[in-house]
Amino acid sequence: MNILREEDIVTGGSMSPEETESRVSDLMGRYGHLQGVALIEPMVHEEFHGKITMTSSFGTEAAALLALVSEVDPNLPVIFLDTRKLFGETHRYREQLVDQLGLTNIQIMRPDETLLAADDPNGMLFASDTAKCCYLRKVEPLQRALKGYDAWLTGRKRFHGGERGQLPVIETAGTRIKINPLAGYNRADIEDIFENRALPHHPLEAEGFLSIGCMPCTDRVDPNSTDVRAGRWAGQDKTECGIHYII
Repeated sequence: MNILREEDIVTGGSMSPEETESRVSDLMGRYGHLQGVALIEPMVHEEFHGKITMTSSFGTEAAALLALVSEVDPNLPVIFLDTRKLFGETHRYREQLVDQLGLTNIQIMRPDETLLAADDPNGMLFASDTAKCCYLRKVEPLQRALKGYDAWLTGRKRFHGGERGQLPVIETAGTRIKINPLAGYNRADIEDIFENRALPHHPLEAEGFLSIGCMPCTDRVDPNSTDVRAGRWAGQDKTECGIHYII
């Protein structure tokens, strides 16, 4: 397991926004009808070989995409954002999944200590400015981690609703391309992946957490809720941390 250092990060992606738009149009024409492993395989081995990564929160549904990726290439770089505010259960769950799935290239990215010292010296920024806290602890570290990659796989799904309701399987992200292999999956599809591959569930799921992020901004929700992400930033006009706005 690797902890990324600044000197390990290579220079940025190779496409312009215009080239990215054209490439997405081409890829959608050839692969837009695919999902799951059928989509991951050509993206990893043919279209973006050596220039593609994935992000994972190691949350409640994360094992589904991780399992599919492990079947395609267990050495694919997996970026994990250690915000310093995660549940201890998430760290232990990550280690469990890494061992079970045989993942060999977990890239742990952490916040810039200088930025934290300047803007969140007491670690309580989440209580006054969640957007800035997410930027310092997730967005800025991911911006650094993505340098050198032209594409990245995400585990987002349309059934989560909100801004994800119309999610395409392949989309532009400025100078990069995002691949969403599970975009069309529903909750039953995800459960099938867990059951068929004997995947463990995040330990906090049994305690009422349907979507798990940082400890201060994650709450329990009704297990029958149709809004999987209802427990994230509950009571606020906020549904995304911002990492999927990176361009």
